Amino acid sequence: MALCVPVISPSWRTAGAGLREQLRPKELRASEQKKKKTCKAGRRGKGREGVLGFRLVCEASQEEEQERSRGASAAIWQQPPAEIVKILGQKVWGRKLPPGALVAVVREVWSSGWHTMMAQLAPSDEQKGFKRLDSQFRSRPITPAQSGRYHLYAAFTCPWAHRCAIVHVLKGLEDAVPLSIAVPGSTGLWEFKPQKFLDKPEGTLTPTADRATGKRRLVDVYQSQVGGYNGRSTVPMFWDSMENRVVNNESADIIEILNADFNHLAQNPGLDLAPPHLKADIDRWNQIIYSNVNNGVYRCGFAQGQSAYNSAVESLFETLDMLDQHLTTSRYLCGDALTLADIRLFTTLFRFDPVYQILFKCTKQKLAEYHSLDGYMRDIYQVPGVASTCDLPAIMDGYYKVLFPLNPGGICPTVPRCSDSSALLRPHNRQSMLVNIV
Repeated sequence: MALCVPVISPSWRTAGAGLREQLRPKELRASEQKKKKTCKAGRRGKGREGVLGFRLVCEASQEEEQERSRGASAAIWQQPPAEIVKILGQKVWGRKLPPGALVAVVREVWSSGWHTMMAQLAPSDEQKGFKRLDSQFRSRPITPAQSGRYHLYAAFTCPWAHRCAIVHVLKGLEDAVPLSIAVPGSTGLWEFKPQKFLDKPEGTLTPTADRATGKRRLVDVYQSQVGGYNGRSTVPMFWDSMENRVVNNESADIIEILNADFNHLAQNPGLDLAPPHLKADIDRWNQIIYSNVNNGVYRCGFAQGQSAYNSAVESLFETLDMLDQHLTTSRYLCGDALTLADIRLFTTLFRFDPVYQILFKCTKQKLAEYHSLDGYMRDIYQVPGVASTCDLPAIMDGYYKVLFPLNPGGICPTVPRCSDSSALLRPHNRQSMLVNIV
Protein backbone atom coordinates (compact mmCIF):
# COMPACT_ATOMS: atom_id res chain seq x y z
CA MET A 1 0.00 0.00 0.00
CA ALA A 2 1.43 3.37 -0.99
CA LEU A 3 2.08 5.76 1.87
CA CYS A 4 0.56 9.23 1.39
CA VAL A 5 3.04 11.96 2.30
CA PRO A 6 2.11 15.66 2.18
CA VAL A 7 4.00 17.60 -0.47
CA ILE A 8 5.16 21.15 0.32
CA SER A 9 6.31 23.60 -2.37
CA PRO A 10 10.06 24.33 -2.35
CA SER A 11 9.37 28.07 -2.58
CA TRP A 12 9.69 30.02 0.66
CA ARG A 13 6.85 32.29 -0.46
CA THR A 14 4.17 29.55 -0.42
CA ALA A 15 1.67 28.78 2.30
CA GLY A 16 3.95 25.97 3.49
CA ALA A 17 6.65 28.38 4.62
CA GLY A 18 5.50 28.17 8.25
CA LEU A 19 5.77 24.39 8.27
CA ARG A 20 9.18 24.51 6.61
CA GLU A 21 10.27 26.94 9.33
CA GLN A 22 9.28 24.34 11.92
CA LEU A 23 11.15 21.63 10.07
CA ARG A 24 14.42 23.57 10.02
CA PRO A 25 16.89 22.44 12.68
CA LYS A 26 16.63 24.45 15.89
CA GLU A 27 20.31 25.40 15.90
CA LEU A 28 19.99 26.98 12.44
CA ARG A 29 16.98 29.02 13.49
CA ALA A 30 18.74 30.18 16.68
CA SER A 31 21.90 31.11 14.79
CA GLU A 32 19.98 33.15 12.25
CA GLN A 33 18.02 35.00 14.94
CA LYS A 34 21.26 35.84 16.72
CA LYS A 35 22.82 37.25 13.55
CA LYS A 36 19.73 39.32 12.81
CA LYS A 37 20.03 40.92 16.25
CA THR A 38 23.74 41.55 15.63
CA CYS A 39 22.96 43.23 12.29
CA LYS A 40 20.39 45.54 13.90
CA ALA A 41 22.83 46.48 16.66
CA GLY A 42 25.56 47.13 14.09
CA ARG A 43 23.36 49.45 12.03
CA ARG A 44 22.66 51.62 15.06
CA GLY A 45 26.40 52.24 15.62
CA LYS A 46 27.55 52.95 12.01
CA GLY A 47 27.54 55.91 9.61
CA ARG A 48 25.92 55.70 6.17
CA GLU A 49 28.86 54.04 4.46
CA GLY A 50 29.49 51.78 7.41
CA VAL A 51 25.85 50.73 7.52
CA LEU A 52 25.90 49.90 3.80
CA GLY A 53 28.99 47.73 4.17
CA PHE A 54 27.66 46.04 7.30
CA ARG A 55 24.34 45.37 5.54
CA LEU A 56 26.13 43.59 2.73
CA VAL A 57 27.95 41.42 5.24
CA CYS A 58 24.68 40.63 7.05
CA GLU A 59 22.84 39.80 3.82
CA ALA A 60 25.66 37.50 2.73
CA SER A 61 25.57 35.81 6.10
CA GLN A 62 21.81 35.41 5.94
CA GLU A 63 22.01 33.93 2.44
CA GLU A 64 24.58 31.45 3.73
CA GLU A 65 22.31 30.48 6.60
CA GLN A 66 19.34 30.13 4.25
CA GLU A 67 21.36 27.88 1.96
CA ARG A 68 22.33 25.68 4.88
CA SER A 69 18.73 25.60 6.03
CA ARG A 70 17.50 24.61 2.55
CA GLY A 71 20.07 21.82 2.48
CA ALA A 72 18.95 20.50 5.88
CA SER A 73 15.28 20.69 4.87
CA ALA A 74 15.95 18.94 1.56
CA ALA A 75 17.68 16.13 3.45
CA ILE A 76 14.46 15.49 5.33
CA TRP A 77 12.51 14.88 2.11
CA GLN A 78 15.11 12.37 0.95
CA GLN A 79 14.27 10.09 3.88
CA PRO A 80 12.02 7.01 3.48
CA PRO A 81 8.28 7.84 3.58
CA ALA A 82 7.80 6.39 7.05
CA GLU A 83 10.67 8.52 8.41
CA ILE A 84 9.25 11.67 6.78
CA VAL A 85 5.89 11.09 8.43
CA LYS A 86 7.64 10.52 11.77
CA ILE A 87 9.60 13.80 11.46
CA LEU A 88 6.50 15.71 10.40
CA GLY A 89 4.57 14.41 13.38
CA GLN A 90 7.34 15.33 15.82
CA LYS A 91 7.71 18.84 14.40
CA VAL A 92 4.01 19.65 14.16
CA TRP A 93 2.58 17.93 17.26
CA GLY A 94 5.63 17.27 19.42
CA ARG A 95 4.69 14.82 22.16
CA LYS A 96 0.97 15.43 21.76
CA LEU A 97 -1.36 12.95 20.08
CA PRO A 98 -2.26 13.75 16.43
CA PRO A 99 -5.61 15.49 15.96
CA GLY A 100 -8.70 13.29 15.78
CA ALA A 101 -9.34 14.18 12.15
CA LEU A 102 -5.94 12.83 11.10
CA VAL A 103 -6.46 9.65 13.14
CA ALA A 104 -9.81 9.11 11.38
CA VAL A 105 -8.23 9.58 7.93
CA VAL A 106 -5.37 7.19 8.69
CA ARG A 107 -7.80 4.63 10.09
CA GLU A 108 -9.91 4.78 6.93
CA VAL A 109 -6.89 4.52 4.63
CA TRP A 110 -5.44 1.58 6.60
CA SER A 111 -8.80 -0.22 6.73
CA SER A 112 -9.25 0.09 2.96
CA GLY A 113 -5.71 -1.10 2.32
CA TRP A 114 -6.11 -3.99 4.77
CA HIS A 115 -9.26 -5.27 3.07
CA THR A 116 -7.54 -5.00 -0.33
CA MET A 117 -4.54 -7.05 0.85
CA MET A 118 -6.71 -9.60 2.65
CA ALA A 119 -8.76 -10.13 -0.51
CA GLN A 120 -5.56 -11.32 -2.19
CA LEU A 121 -4.17 -13.24 0.77
CA ALA A 122 -7.41 -14.85 1.94
CA PRO A 123 -10.45 -14.78 -0.38
CA SER A 124 -13.73 -14.46 1.53
CA ASP A 125 -17.37 -15.39 1.08
CA GLU A 126 -20.40 -13.09 1.24
CA GLN A 127 -20.33 -13.23 5.06
CA LYS A 128 -16.66 -12.08 5.05
CA GLY A 129 -15.51 -15.51 6.19
CA PHE A 130 -12.32 -17.09 4.86
CA LYS A 131 -12.91 -19.32 1.84
CA ARG A 132 -10.06 -21.68 1.00
CA LEU A 133 -9.53 -22.28 -2.71
CA ASP A 134 -9.56 -25.83 -4.07
CA SER A 135 -6.30 -27.49 -5.10
CA GLN A 136 -5.73 -27.53 -8.86
CA PHE A 137 -3.83 -30.83 -9.26
CA ARG A 138 -5.29 -34.10 -7.95
CA SER A 139 -3.56 -36.91 -9.91
CA ARG A 140 -1.64 -39.93 -8.56
CA PRO A 141 1.76 -41.26 -9.60
CA ILE A 142 2.08 -43.95 -12.23
CA THR A 143 2.41 -47.34 -10.52
CA PRO A 144 4.62 -49.07 -9.75
CA ALA A 145 6.35 -45.84 -8.70
CA GLN A 146 10.01 -45.55 -9.65
CA SER A 147 12.66 -44.47 -7.16
CA GLY A 148 13.78 -40.88 -7.75
CA ARG A 149 11.15 -40.10 -10.38
CA TYR A 150 8.86 -38.18 -8.03
CA HIS A 151 9.80 -35.23 -5.90
CA LEU A 152 8.14 -33.72 -2.83
CA TYR A 153 8.14 -29.96 -2.25
CA ALA A 154 7.35 -28.90 1.32
CA ALA A 155 7.89 -26.04 3.81
CA PHE A 156 8.15 -25.75 7.58
CA THR A 157 5.72 -22.87 7.97
CA CYS A 158 2.77 -24.48 6.20
CA PRO A 159 0.87 -27.05 8.33
CA TRP A 160 -0.48 -28.71 5.18
CA ALA A 161 3.07 -29.28 3.89
CA HIS A 162 4.29 -30.25 7.35
CA ARG A 163 1.94 -33.24 7.48
CA CYS A 164 3.49 -34.50 4.22
CA ALA A 165 7.02 -34.12 5.61
CA ILE A 166 6.05 -36.15 8.69
CA VAL A 167 4.63 -39.05 6.65
CA HIS A 168 7.68 -38.85 4.37
CA VAL A 169 9.98 -39.29 7.38
CA LEU A 170 7.92 -41.95 9.18
CA LYS A 171 7.75 -44.13 6.06
CA GLY A 172 11.47 -43.71 5.38
CA LEU A 173 11.15 -42.29 1.85
CA GLU A 174 14.23 -40.02 1.90
CA ASP A 175 15.92 -41.94 -0.95
CA ALA A 176 12.86 -43.00 -2.95
CA VAL A 177 11.18 -39.57 -2.99
CA PRO A 178 13.68 -36.70 -2.70
CA LEU A 179 12.53 -33.71 -0.67
CA SER A 180 13.04 -29.97 -1.27
CA ILE A 181 12.15 -27.53 1.52
CA ALA A 182 11.16 -23.95 0.64
CA VAL A 183 10.93 -20.85 2.84
CA PRO A 184 8.54 -17.90 2.56
CA GLY A 185 10.11 -14.93 0.78
CA SER A 186 9.51 -11.26 1.59
CA THR A 187 6.95 -11.05 -1.23
CA GLY A 188 5.01 -14.05 0.08
CA LEU A 189 6.27 -16.41 -2.65
CA TRP A 190 7.99 -19.67 -1.70
CA GLU A 191 11.74 -19.53 -2.30
CA PHE A 192 14.67 -21.95 -2.05
CA LYS A 193 17.45 -20.73 0.25
CA PRO A 194 19.70 -23.55 1.53
CA GLN A 195 20.64 -23.08 5.18
CA LYS A 196 22.65 -25.00 7.74
CA PHE A 197 22.20 -24.54 11.47
CA LEU A 198 24.91 -25.68 13.85
CA ASP A 199 22.63 -25.28 16.87
CA LYS A 200 19.98 -27.75 15.66
CA PRO A 201 20.00 -31.47 16.53
CA GLU A 202 21.52 -33.82 13.99
CA GLY A 203 18.93 -35.06 11.51
CA THR A 204 16.75 -31.95 11.76
CA LEU A 205 15.38 -30.96 8.37
CA THR A 206 16.58 -27.56 7.10
CA PRO A 207 15.73 -25.39 4.06
CA THR A 208 17.25 -26.70 0.84
CA ALA A 209 17.89 -25.76 -2.75
CA ASP A 210 15.44 -26.98 -5.39
CA ARG A 211 16.79 -30.49 -5.79
CA ALA A 212 14.57 -31.37 -8.73
CA THR A 213 14.75 -28.47 -11.21
CA GLY A 214 17.26 -26.05 -9.72
CA LYS A 215 14.79 -23.16 -9.72
CA ARG A 216 15.01 -20.23 -7.30
CA ARG A 217 11.28 -20.02 -6.51
CA LEU A 218 8.47 -22.55 -6.37
CA VAL A 219 6.40 -20.48 -8.80
CA ASP A 220 9.16 -21.02 -11.36
CA VAL A 221 8.80 -24.78 -10.92
CA TYR A 222 5.04 -24.62 -11.44
CA GLN A 223 5.44 -22.47 -14.55
CA SER A 224 8.13 -24.71 -16.04
CA GLN A 225 5.76 -27.63 -16.57
CA VAL A 226 4.50 -28.49 -20.03
CA GLY A 227 1.76 -26.05 -20.98
CA GLY A 228 2.82 -23.54 -18.33
CA TYR A 229 0.76 -22.45 -15.33
CA ASN A 230 -0.72 -19.18 -14.14
CA GLY A 231 -2.38 -20.10 -10.82
CA ARG A 232 -1.40 -20.15 -7.15
CA SER A 233 1.91 -21.89 -6.45
CA THR A 234 1.37 -23.69 -3.16
CA VAL A 235 3.04 -26.28 -0.96
CA PRO A 236 2.95 -29.19 -0.62
CA MET A 237 3.48 -30.19 -4.21
CA PHE A 238 4.24 -33.59 -5.73
CA TRP A 239 6.32 -33.33 -8.90
CA ASP A 240 7.04 -35.79 -11.72
CA SER A 241 10.70 -35.18 -12.65
CA MET A 242 10.49 -37.40 -15.71
CA GLU A 243 7.50 -35.69 -17.34
CA ASN A 244 8.14 -32.22 -15.81
CA ARG A 245 4.63 -31.78 -14.45
CA VAL A 246 2.78 -31.24 -11.20
CA VAL A 247 1.12 -34.47 -10.14
CA ASN A 248 -0.68 -33.26 -7.04
CA ASN A 249 -0.77 -30.25 -4.71
CA GLU A 250 -3.48 -31.39 -2.29
CA SER A 251 -1.99 -32.44 1.06
CA ALA A 252 -4.80 -34.90 1.86
CA ASP A 253 -3.97 -36.79 -1.35
CA ILE A 254 -0.20 -36.57 -0.98
CA ILE A 255 -0.08 -38.12 2.50
CA GLU A 256 -2.16 -41.04 1.19
CA ILE A 257 0.19 -41.40 -1.79
CA LEU A 258 3.26 -41.42 0.47
CA ASN A 259 1.63 -43.94 2.81
CA ALA A 260 0.49 -46.43 0.17
CA ASP A 261 2.19 -46.02 -3.22
CA PHE A 262 5.86 -46.37 -2.25
CA ASN A 263 5.89 -49.30 0.17
CA HIS A 264 8.14 -51.32 -2.14
CA LEU A 265 10.72 -48.51 -1.88
CA ALA A 266 10.14 -47.40 1.74
CA GLN A 267 12.55 -48.10 4.59
CA ASN A 268 9.56 -48.63 6.88
CA PRO A 269 7.02 -50.47 4.69
CA GLY A 270 5.32 -52.16 7.62
CA LEU A 271 3.92 -48.89 8.94
CA ASP A 272 0.41 -48.35 7.59
CA LEU A 273 -1.08 -45.03 8.67
CA ALA A 274 -4.40 -45.78 6.97
CA PRO A 275 -5.27 -49.47 7.53
CA PRO A 276 -8.42 -50.56 5.65
CA HIS A 277 -10.34 -51.55 8.78
CA LEU A 278 -10.01 -47.97 10.11
CA LYS A 279 -10.85 -46.17 6.87
CA ALA A 280 -14.38 -45.19 7.94
CA ASP A 281 -13.14 -43.81 11.26
CA ILE A 282 -10.27 -41.93 9.62
CA ASP A 283 -12.60 -40.35 7.05
CA ARG A 284 -15.04 -39.31 9.78
CA TRP A 285 -12.34 -37.65 11.89
CA ASN A 286 -10.82 -35.97 8.85
CA GLN A 287 -14.14 -34.38 7.97
CA ILE A 288 -14.62 -33.03 11.50
CA ILE A 289 -11.04 -31.84 11.97
CA TYR A 290 -10.51 -30.22 8.58
CA SER A 291 -13.47 -27.88 8.70
CA ASN A 292 -13.37 -26.94 12.37
CA VAL A 293 -9.70 -27.18 13.38
CA ASN A 294 -7.23 -27.36 10.46
CA ASN A 295 -9.10 -24.78 8.43
CA GLY A 296 -10.91 -23.48 11.50
CA VAL A 297 -7.88 -21.58 12.84
CA TYR A 298 -7.50 -19.90 9.43
CA ARG A 299 -11.19 -19.01 9.45
CA CYS A 300 -10.50 -17.21 12.74
CA GLY A 301 -7.31 -15.47 11.62
CA PHE A 302 -8.47 -14.53 8.14
CA ALA A 303 -12.02 -13.49 9.01
CA GLN A 304 -12.81 -10.03 7.62
CA GLY A 305 -15.91 -9.44 9.72
CA GLN A 306 -16.84 -9.86 13.40
CA SER A 307 -19.70 -12.26 12.74
CA ALA A 308 -17.51 -14.55 10.61
CA TYR A 309 -14.83 -14.53 13.31
CA ASN A 310 -17.31 -15.30 16.10
CA SER A 311 -18.73 -18.25 14.19
CA ALA A 312 -15.28 -19.66 13.44
CA VAL A 313 -14.13 -19.34 17.05
CA GLU A 314 -17.20 -21.12 18.40
CA SER A 315 -16.80 -24.03 15.95
CA LEU A 316 -13.09 -24.31 16.71
CA PHE A 317 -13.38 -24.52 20.47
CA GLU A 318 -16.47 -26.71 20.48
CA THR A 319 -14.46 -29.20 18.44
CA LEU A 320 -11.36 -28.89 20.63
CA ASP A 321 -13.51 -29.49 23.72
CA MET A 322 -14.96 -32.62 22.10
CA LEU A 323 -11.51 -33.89 21.04
CA ASP A 324 -10.08 -33.34 24.52
CA GLN A 325 -12.91 -35.38 26.00
CA HIS A 326 -12.47 -38.17 23.43
CA LEU A 327 -8.73 -38.40 24.05
CA THR A 328 -9.16 -38.94 27.77
CA THR A 329 -9.92 -42.60 27.00
CA SER A 330 -8.19 -43.10 23.63
CA ARG A 331 -4.47 -42.67 22.96
CA TYR A 332 -5.10 -41.67 19.35
CA LEU A 333 -8.19 -40.67 17.42
CA CYS A 334 -8.83 -44.21 16.19
CA GLY A 335 -7.78 -46.12 19.29
CA ASP A 336 -4.27 -47.45 19.77
CA ALA A 337 -3.12 -46.91 16.16
CA LEU A 338 -1.43 -43.73 14.92
CA THR A 339 -3.17 -42.80 11.65
CA LEU A 340 -3.17 -40.07 9.01
CA ALA A 341 -6.01 -38.41 10.92
CA ASP A 342 -3.65 -37.90 13.88
CA ILE A 343 -0.93 -36.46 11.64
CA ARG A 344 -3.42 -34.01 10.17
CA LEU A 345 -4.51 -32.86 13.61
CA PHE A 346 -0.99 -32.73 15.07
CA THR A 347 0.39 -30.04 12.72
CA THR A 348 -2.36 -27.63 13.79
CA LEU A 349 -2.00 -28.42 17.50
CA PHE A 350 1.78 -27.97 17.33
CA ARG A 351 1.30 -24.38 16.09
CA PHE A 352 -1.66 -23.53 18.29
CA ASP A 353 -0.18 -21.75 21.31
CA PRO A 354 2.82 -20.05 19.65
CA VAL A 355 0.96 -18.93 16.50
CA TYR A 356 -2.80 -19.39 16.24
CA GLN A 357 -3.68 -18.46 19.80
CA ILE A 358 -1.86 -15.13 19.38
CA LEU A 359 -1.78 -14.14 15.71
CA PHE A 360 -5.07 -15.72 14.61
CA LYS A 361 -6.97 -14.57 17.74
CA CYS A 362 -7.83 -18.12 18.88
CA THR A 363 -7.78 -16.79 22.41
CA LYS A 364 -10.59 -18.61 24.18
CA GLN A 365 -8.28 -21.25 25.63
CA LYS A 366 -4.65 -22.29 25.22
CA LEU A 367 -3.81 -25.80 24.09
CA ALA A 368 -1.64 -26.16 27.21
CA GLU A 369 -4.85 -25.79 29.22
CA TYR A 370 -6.35 -28.89 27.57
CA HIS A 371 -5.01 -31.81 29.61
CA SER A 372 -5.64 -34.59 27.08
CA LEU A 373 -4.99 -32.64 23.87
CA ASP A 374 -1.70 -31.26 25.17
CA GLY A 375 -0.47 -34.70 26.21
CA TYR A 376 -1.66 -36.14 22.89
CA MET A 377 0.29 -33.50 20.95
CA ARG A 378 3.46 -34.22 22.96
CA ASP A 379 2.93 -37.97 22.45
CA ILE A 380 3.02 -37.57 18.67
CA TYR A 381 5.93 -35.10 18.84
CA GLN A 382 7.96 -37.78 20.64
CA VAL A 383 7.35 -40.43 17.96
CA PRO A 384 10.84 -41.07 16.46
CA GLY A 385 11.35 -38.84 13.41
CA VAL A 386 8.53 -36.36 14.01
CA ALA A 387 10.61 -33.82 15.95
CA SER A 388 13.06 -33.55 13.03
CA THR A 389 10.29 -31.90 11.01
CA CYS A 390 9.31 -29.40 13.76
CA ASP A 391 11.32 -26.19 13.54
CA LEU A 392 9.21 -23.87 15.69
CA PRO A 393 11.38 -20.70 15.37
CA ALA A 394 11.24 -21.02 11.56
CA ILE A 395 7.48 -21.62 11.72
CA MET A 396 6.94 -18.53 13.87
CA ASP A 397 9.10 -16.37 11.62
CA GLY A 398 7.09 -17.56 8.63
CA TYR A 399 3.84 -16.41 10.19
CA TYR A 400 4.75 -13.27 12.11
CA LYS A 401 7.22 -11.78 9.62
CA VAL A 402 5.45 -12.65 6.38
CA LEU A 403 1.72 -12.21 7.08
CA PHE A 404 1.98 -8.41 6.96
CA PRO A 405 -1.78 -7.67 7.08
CA LEU A 406 -2.02 -9.56 10.39
CA ASN A 407 1.22 -8.26 11.91
CA PRO A 408 2.31 -4.99 10.21
CA GLY A 409 5.20 -4.41 12.63
CA GLY A 410 6.79 -7.76 11.77
CA ILE A 411 7.74 -8.38 15.42
CA CYS A 412 7.99 -12.09 16.22
CA PRO A 413 7.21 -13.02 19.85
CA THR A 414 9.35 -15.41 21.83
CA VAL A 415 8.49 -19.10 21.91
CA PRO A 416 6.06 -19.77 24.80
CA ARG A 417 7.52 -21.91 27.57
CA CYS A 418 4.79 -24.50 27.03
CA SER A 419 5.97 -24.92 23.40
CA ASP A 420 9.76 -25.06 23.71
CA SER A 421 11.59 -28.34 23.15
CA SER A 422 12.04 -29.14 26.84
CA ALA A 423 8.29 -28.80 27.45
CA LEU A 424 7.45 -30.90 24.39
CA LEU A 425 9.69 -33.69 25.67
CA ARG A 426 8.02 -33.89 29.08
CA PRO A 427 6.43 -37.29 29.80
CA HIS A 428 2.95 -37.42 28.33
CA ASN A 429 1.77 -40.27 30.56
CA ARG A 430 -0.12 -41.99 27.76
CA GLN A 431 2.15 -45.06 27.59
CA SER A 432 -0.44 -47.31 29.18
CA MET A 433 -2.11 -47.63 25.77
CA LEU A 434 -0.30 -49.74 23.18
CA VAL A 435 0.49 -48.10 19.86
CA ASN A 436 0.66 -49.74 16.48
CA ILE A 437 3.94 -48.27 15.17
CA VAL A 438 6.43 -50.58 13.50
